[in-house]
Amino acid sequence: MLSGYAIRKNQYYDSVFLMGVNSRLSKIAGVRQTAVLMGSEKNKVLLEDLGIRARAIDEAGANDLVIAVLADDELTVRSVLDSVDAALLAVEATTTPSEIHTLQDGLRVKPGANLAVVTLPGEYVYAEARKALDAGLHLFIFSSNVPLEQERELKQLARSRGLLVMGPDCGTSILGGVGVGFANAVRRGTIGVIGPSGTGLQEFTCQVHHAGGGISHAIGTGSHDLSNDVGGATTLIALEALERDPSTDVIAIIAKPVGDRTLGVLATRLQACTKPVVTCLLGRSGRESGPGLEWMPTIDAAARAAIELCAMPATRLAATLTIADPGLSIQVRARRSTRQRYLRGLFAGGTLCYQSQQILRQAGLTVFSNAPLSADGRLQDPAHSVEHTLIDMGDDAHTQGRLHPMIDGTLRAQRILAESVDPEVAILLLDFILGTNAAPDPVGDLVEAIIEGRHRRPKGAGDLTVVASICGTEEDPQNLSQQSSVLMEAGVHVFWSNARATDCCIELLRDE
Repeated sequence: MLSGYAIRKNQYYDSVFLMGVNSRLSKIAGVRQTAVLMGSEKNKVLLEDLGIRARAIDEAGANDLVIAVLADDELTVRSVLDSVDAALLAVEATTTPSEIHTLQDGLRVKPGANLAVVTLPGEYVYAEARKALDAGLHLFIFSSNVPLEQERELKQLARSRGLLVMGPDCGTSILGGVGVGFANAVRRGTIGVIGPSGTGLQEFTCQVHHAGGGISHAIGTGSHDLSNDVGGATTLIALEALERDPSTDVIAIIAKPVGDRTLGVLATRLQACTKPVVTCLLGRSGRESGPGLEWMPTIDAAARAAIELCAMPATRLAATLTIADPGLSIQVRARRSTRQRYLRGLFAGGTLCYQSQQILRQAGLTVFSNAPLSADGRLQDPAHSVEHTLIDMGDDAHTQGRLHPMIDGTLRAQRILAESVDPEVAILLLDFILGTNAAPDPVGDLVEAIIEGRHRRPKGAGDLTVVASICGTEEDPQNLSQQSSVLMEAGVHVFWSNARATDCCIELLRDE
């Protein structure tokens, strides 16, 4: 594999624009990886991690554009570097010019606004977030890589002013029926939900929708909010808000692993909540309960419990999945070679990666991941799977300088092909996330790689079984049924629930 780079002095672009350029360049045939970044010190570390280092890169400034590429041959490297100007112009042509360049400009255009959305690089978030709080605005901070001490300070300041900080690293909220960030088109209703991660909220709200219920508000808190470092600052404020909200009858909390100290504070507060509460805290083996408090093991179970607490009839969630042939297990085993023993999961949703790990571990399987539930399951090299491996493709290591896999499936497509040729792989588990701001056609972005991967199997290696979950609704712009149909036509076994898709994999992995 060969590498190359180019530097454009004093040619500054924002990170979102450069992600679009990077996406175009990465699709050139023969490319292994591209990086289109400004020459900040943090980005230089990223390039070094990719194996690309040069004195000219070390000397680049924060306003210098750096383009780097890893490819199969020198011709491809040169092709990518020669295509930079065309990619810059193409992305520029799709960008709508704006006269709004500052928070003050925005407030002049919308003087009645009460929420600011921040999508800046992490090192610039604090200053702009302070300006928004000073202006009396609630905050939704999509940006990641914000220092924890700055997150704590912003949330303390917000609390003192009666404001809410959703984030940093907040992917999803639904406020009064309006989605912010990644969100699905779900029915309005009386269930309010709080969560530190985007896909956990999306999966819960979609399962409630499928079951006939509805959502009053879904409040994202940011991925670090329930850590011991932040202490659940936004979660506790959101809980107070939903307690006071007359449109909310039941409250749910959906979260990835919670810090031990924060869990104690949260449990005490939940026991005192004046409304019934359902929680799903992934990675927690213990289950506690109390008056009006239900601790559930999966997102599906939490959705069912919330619906039941609303005292309304719920459609069976089992009806929300595409039922596979009852003889599927027998058919799959008959086409499997003796070497095929392992499951590989490639996820766009981090919470779904956690939930699948938990379900697999409870079934007695040892699972490795770049985002493990516990230290003993950490994958040593995220680029190379071992045994049963689940990869969170939305982890910071995969998204530095790149679009999130919910927007751009390029890296996932490459990893699908890499996993498909491993003769020990029996099952590939995928997730697809629909909704606003997600890819216009997430299934279409990966289906060719799925088909090609199954055809690439080494001779005598046996068939590759592909299982997928889709998080979404019929009202989403991508349309749940249409996305499902494309996958099924490609021979994929499709479920409208991550938990059910994972259960299917467990059944298929059984020897008999």
